Amino acid sequence: MTAVPAPAGLPPFRALPDLIREHARARPSRLAFRQDTQRLAWGELDALVDRMAAALQRDGVQPRDSIAICGANSIPYAALFLAGLRVGAAVAPLPSGAAPEQLAGMVRDCGARLFFTDASVPPLDASVPRIRMDQPDAIQAWLGGGAGVPQPVDIQPDWAFNIIYSSGTTGTPKGIVQSHAMRWAHVARGENYGYGPEAVAMVATSLCSNTTLVSVFPCLAKGGAVVMTQGRFDASAYLALAAEARATHAMLVPVQYQRLMAAPDFDRHDLSSFHMKFSTSAPFTARLKADVLARWPGGLVEYYGMTEGGGTCILEAHLFPGKLHTVGKPAEGHDIRVIDEDGRELPKGEIGEVVGRSGAMMTAYHNQPGKTREAEWYDADGNRFIRTGDVGRFDEDGFLTLMDRRKDMVISGGFNIYPSDLEAVLRQHPGVADVAVVGVPSQEWGESPVAFVVPQPGAPDDSVLRAWANERLGKTQRLVDLRYLPELPRSDIGKVLKRQLRDTWQPA
Repeated sequence: MTAVPAPAGLPPFRALPDLIREHARARPSRLAFRQDTQRLAWGELDALVDRMAAALQRDGVQPRDSIAICGANSIPYAALFLAGLRVGAAVAPLPSGAAPEQLAGMVRDCGARLFFTDASVPPLDASVPRIRMDQPDAIQAWLGGGAGVPQPVDIQPDWAFNIIYSSGTTGTPKGIVQSHAMRWAHVARGENYGYGPEAVAMVATSLCSNTTLVSVFPCLAKGGAVVMTQGRFDASAYLALAAEARATHAMLVPVQYQRLMAAPDFDRHDLSSFHMKFSTSAPFTARLKADVLARWPGGLVEYYGMTEGGGTCILEAHLFPGKLHTVGKPAEGHDIRVIDEDGRELPKGEIGEVVGRSGAMMTAYHNQPGKTREAEWYDADGNRFIRTGDVGRFDEDGFLTLMDRRKDMVISGGFNIYPSDLEAVLRQHPGVADVAVVGVPSQEWGESPVAFVVPQPGAPDDSVLRAWANERLGKTQRLVDLRYLPELPRSDIGKVLKRQLRDTWQPA
């Protein structure tokens, strides 16, 4: 394969399937994947990926076609993903929690030639051949006899690597097209955090999520091992597995860190093998970061960015303990700015929408040119940036503090209210385990803030907690209602579904 120049000073481009083959030849008996009692060495992984790639080509999958995968994390799922890449196809890993009609729409939208599923996926109205990847007989029948050797494909950096669909919580899911070059940028960045042949990366989030993939692919690209949990997330089981596997790296969303740090047996597990832990996808409170730093060996890195790419901020929390309230500084080679409602760039200290540009940016929203244009902002020199929809500001040291999603900001009586400010006040009360604040319609003010709280045992009456909070909030910030819930609704990767909270709220 011909090496081509990479953007922004990255090493020359390499395609991930080629790296997989090199590791298999160099260390065939070393562990590549593990889940429960299943283990797959690098030589076995490469052979399985070859067989699957040959079957894809036999069934007519050509370079720049696409395949779709939907189901729980499994070794066959991971191997199919790699096989799709090996034949030059774009892989669409679909969220299993989506409604059937949404899933069918995604399968049609991505143009999948084949659809791989497990038992968790219901029948869909999508005329695409469907293959069960969780049934050994079904997958073996599809693979057919023989070793299976695919025709080589010269993968180009601008080809689509995957199509990741947004959660659909704010409307029709959008297919985010990421190129091989964009993934290569993630792999190159991972080199800074100790990924290598000795790495053991824990995976406890879905393979359909960019959150997971930004950890899995750098580990595989450097010849490390990936250890996947099975079933619903269980804090004690995760800790036991991490200790037994001598894990070195982990990607977790903030709600998982919250559950792990609250586990009664946390301090009884030997986690000294950890080199680096990562987090992304949802707000990560300064208090929780501080707890992780104090009690869990190894560094802690928070990534702030979007699946769409653009600009990424990185907070190396272990190096900047005084900046835990921020999401860090722009990554090397990333240009992040703040703009006002009219698209004008704002200076440090001013609050506005965050936009970013880098060598890792989505090509487009699949089949949605209008949505693509809405997501773009161009500076005076014509450089393309991706709009995040987040509101934030840079401090004097160049660290970015996020306020909220622009769509989540509450405008009450003409005043901008940032839900994160109200949530921070409520989290100071010992009776609050979790909280989300949303804006609801108000005849008098346009919108008013309402809090949804997961209470701790022994929490006061909800009206008492609301009064406590309102004593500490500004006049324009005061809550009109506070409701207790057993848990907050969340997406597969831990994002609070604020639209769902808004839609279900009714005045008492």
